[in-house]
Amino acid sequence: MQRFLSLLLLSLAALAETAAAQTQRARDWGIPFEGTPGQNNAITDVKGVEVGYTTLISGEGKNKIGKGPVRTGITAIFPTGKTWRPIFANWYTLNGNGEMTGTTWVTGSGMLETPIMITNTNSVGVVRDATLKWFVKNNWYKKDVGFYKDYWYTYPVVAETYDGVLNDIYGFHVKEEHVFAALDNAKGGPIAEGNVGGGTGMFCLGFKGGTGTSSRQVKINDKTYAVGVLVQSNFGSRANFTIAGVPVGKELMDTLRVKMVAPPESIQPSGQGSIIVIVATDAPLLPHQLKRIAERVSIGVGMVGGRGENSSGDIFFAFSTADTGFSRNAVSKVEMLANDLMDPLFNATVNATQEAIINAMVSAKTLVGVNGNTAYALPKERVIKALKKYNRYKSPSGN
Repeated sequence: MQRFLSLLLLSLAALAETAAAQTQRARDWGIPFEGTPGQNNAITDVKGVEVGYTTLISGEGKNKIGKGPVRTGITAIFPTGKTWRPIFANWYTLNGNGEMTGTTWVTGSGMLETPIMITNTNSVGVVRDATLKWFVKNNWYKKDVGFYKDYWYTYPVVAETYDGVLNDIYGFHVKEEHVFAALDNAKGGPIAEGNVGGGTGMFCLGFKGGTGTSSRQVKINDKTYAVGVLVQSNFGSRANFTIAGVPVGKELMDTLRVKMVAPPESIQPSGQGSIIVIVATDAPLLPHQLKRIAERVSIGVGMVGGRGENSSGDIFFAFSTADTGFSRNAVSKVEMLANDLMDPLFNATVNATQEAIINAMVSAKTLVGVNGNTAYALPKERVIKALKKYNRYKSPSGN
């Protein structure tokens, strides 16, 4: 009965997160961005991409290891839906004080064969193991042929950022059933942002951070391609925080800061934290080109205030959903966009990364965690005031 109630609560949470996807986003605040977004302005605008969350929020007060308070979760990203289909991928790290499993073979093979999971630092192992069990449960490799259908091996891609300021991170609250729920609940269309999934307990640029997404449409010759970005934002210092060229962080230095009750604020050096960025596109790109896409994420992160600080794990992953013609036992023929035509995709990646980070912050709500530690939400009216001061405000109505 207890397990049934737990899974029921997870299902109800998933429904709540679907409703939360309709909350205000950065453009609703009058923040201007470059480029044309897709229908949902989300990574799911790349056809086939699905995103699922499990969000764990419970308890309050003094931290008791193993009991909480709990402020954490899991994000699951399926590049081509809940069907195994190898696609081209690659990754890049701006600063390596973080973890993303499975990337060694992605580099070696140029391929991604699994969903991408994002969670907190101490839950990488359980998420990886549970994802493998989900593969067995759902016969993930059923469309493979030959030897590998029955004797497959794989390396799940699992990334992390640290939520131990708000979450009982040494209580190891992420369990196998939570991973299954995030995978099972993944869907296309509008997705929730802010305090959801792996981003639940995160800070960003001096305020509450979390999960954010955005997309762009670009036309190259006679074809339109989509670029979608999803971020788990937990990085940067307030002093460097910039929106649309406006030094918002400096304008907001007198607002409520992160409230550190215990442990002491001295353990939180400026710029500590991490950011995971996942880039999806349907443009036909080969692995070396996808690495170039992942590298451009750094520019988008830098434009909002990230500096790749020593204590930050800034790891970026890019994949293409275009048909690879994959075969384990035959020659494959694939399409490749010319390098000379890639600049619009570079611009789209930079612009969507910026907006995804700001969307995460706009959607995030003030959250109190362990020992009363508090991450304060970005103050809407003060942001709008700063944008107007620098003549960067754009009325959401277009007036």
